[in-house]
Amino acid sequence: MLNKLKHLIIGSPLPTHLLSEKKLNKIRALAAFSPDALSSIAYANQEIYLGLVVAGSAGLVLAWPIGLAIAGLLVIVAISYMQTIIAYPGGGGSYVVARDNLGKYAGLVAAGALLMDYLLTAAVSLTAGVEAIASAFPQLWSYRVELALFFLLIITLANLRGLRETGTLMSIPVYLFLGTYLPLVAIGLIRLLVGGGQDLELVAPPASHPVTLFLILHTFATGCTALTGIEAISNGVPAFQSPEAKNARRTLLVMAILMVILFSGSIGLTQFMGVIAGPDETILSALARKVLGTSPAYFLIQFTTMAVLAVAANTSFAGFPRLAAILAGDGFLPRQLTSLGDRLVFANGIVFLSFATGILIILFGGNSHSLIPLFAVGVFVAFTLSQFGMVIHWLRIRESGWQVKAIANGAGAITTALTALIVGFSKFLEGAWITIFVIMILYVMFIRINQHYNTVKRQLSLRGLPPSLRPFPPPRVVIPVSGIHRGMVDAVDFARSIASDVSGIYIELEPGDSKRVIKEWQNWFPDIPLEVRPSPYRSIVGPLLDFLDETDERHNDGQLAVVVLPEFIPARWWHGLLHNQTSWLLKTALLYRRRDLGFQRVIIDVPYHLKK
Repeated sequence: MLNKLKHLIIGSPLPTHLLSEKKLNKIRALAAFSPDALSSIAYANQEIYLGLVVAGSAGLVLAWPIGLAIAGLLVIVAISYMQTIIAYPGGGGSYVVARDNLGKYAGLVAAGALLMDYLLTAAVSLTAGVEAIASAFPQLWSYRVELALFFLLIITLANLRGLRETGTLMSIPVYLFLGTYLPLVAIGLIRLLVGGGQDLELVAPPASHPVTLFLILHTFATGCTALTGIEAISNGVPAFQSPEAKNARRTLLVMAILMVILFSGSIGLTQFMGVIAGPDETILSALARKVLGTSPAYFLIQFTTMAVLAVAANTSFAGFPRLAAILAGDGFLPRQLTSLGDRLVFANGIVFLSFATGILIILFGGNSHSLIPLFAVGVFVAFTLSQFGMVIHWLRIRESGWQVKAIANGAGAITTALTALIVGFSKFLEGAWITIFVIMILYVMFIRINQHYNTVKRQLSLRGLPPSLRPFPPPRVVIPVSGIHRGMVDAVDFARSIASDVSGIYIELEPGDSKRVIKEWQNWFPDIPLEVRPSPYRSIVGPLLDFLDETDERHNDGQLAVVVLPEFIPARWWHGLLHNQTSWLLKTALLYRRRDLGFQRVIIDVPYHLKK
């Protein structure tokens, strides 16, 4: 029943040979990888406005210069990542580049920063999307958390269905967003040229804070969230149809051009048209209302903003599981993250990201402004390490045109490093310290996981293992007895087939309980001894382990007794909830108990399946 429900929701399993057919063309890829980058104008513009409005008109006139600086930075980063796609068509982005050129440890810092960026991107995009629609319908403000979690569920299910389905679903809001915002910018520009602008001094609220260098740097830092998501294409090159690298570069170029037009266009219109947001309203909502009034087109704009911001989280769902799979393949995250699910996607990574994003949305009350200070630090750390790594790559490879490529990546490295310092400094006390701390925790976790895998590998290695000259002694078998039933008969028969030394052990929880069991045991198995151990504290596991230790020490035959566990298996999954699961408890206790007397204990489960 559960499998049928699963297949109904996410689709039937797909064979591995269809993996190449599930890849994305450029149209679907732009929709799958660009929502975060394209829609970041919503929260980036909002943060620039909130950062400058406290200084009144003197602050708001700086929006356009700051926007142009960020747009220039965006162009530099885009060019740099186009070089990365050429050099690393296998994907992985910042982590792979930093690992290969700057070393393992630099790569892990980049990986931790990127994972944090993906997580925050998902949370900020969903919460900002809900705020966009709530600007048009203020009664929704009190339901921001519930709406954000609902959209998170939809995106999670879409990604679990597979790449093509995700790209198809994301295409609708992404291209609807472009089809509404590009005309909005064009109409606003025409109105600005025809009717002239608005003097900010006449409409701006009074200043409560002077214009300072720190205010400008802080606003620049928050506005740099516009660059989040630009690295997603370089991380997901393998998801493209062949030729992967060529298609990925073209898609990145188109995405960068659209980002510059939307970001600089909306910032410029906001400043020169003198747009001021009202209470419980985003600046983009105020801009759309200024250009379009309260016509149906305005509500369409708000709907498409909400939709594209909601699916902007899909950039994280496209990048996070893939990066996690690469890290897991290198032994820095659990191996389960490398497994493709039924629909040829990294399902474990998708589920983990969805769960973590939901926690962030709940903890921050669905407020994107509270999440923004944690944002951008991680992504610019990853940008910087990636670009410095690419400089080393070109210096080492020295292929045709390497000088130009090294200069391009060097420029990217310097500008992103300076931006990372500005972002970290200006937003440190507001929450950037949390992101830095979590990246450090992730770094330590990567190292510890890798140490564990290396330790396991050394312990399982056959290298230096001498051939065993001593034959394994005949086994001794102990059967824990809960009662006399058909499952017990099968267990005893199996024990007799592998050993001549077989005994039973019954743990008596209440005085007198053992009389009936002893009588039935003697009737059915008169040739097998049964020992009874009282348990004054009503525990089964402790007395059983004590008995096994005693019998092993008494025999001292170079082995530990084999434990044969009879276990009946209910016909329905919910039937198991009605039973004590004693066999499972015993099995767990025996399996994870450290070796005794230098030997390992063999545990054999003998199932008896109930029919109904």
